[in-house]
Amino acid sequence: MLLLRPNCECCNKDLPPEATDARVCSFECTFCASCADTKLKGLCPNCEGELVARPRRPADKLARFPGSTDRIFKPEGCLKSA
Repeated sequence: MLLLRPNCECCNKDLPPEATDARVCSFECTFCASCADTKLKGLCPNCEGELVARPRRPADKLARFPGSTDRIFKPEGCLKSA
């Protein structure tokens, strides 16, 4: 089950479970679409994997399986990629 991390690692933008602009790699590093497209050019700065649209969890499942509340913010990794 995906963690559905709550923020972009680059800019710290909130990305709630229902966000349509969340992007993830295969390790679930999480970024907003803006950072993924402009700063990162579609590649994860941590693993160099492809960044793709994060699936959304159905609303009726979020109560039982909520997204993570652990924020990861590593803007220095995004600066190296820019």
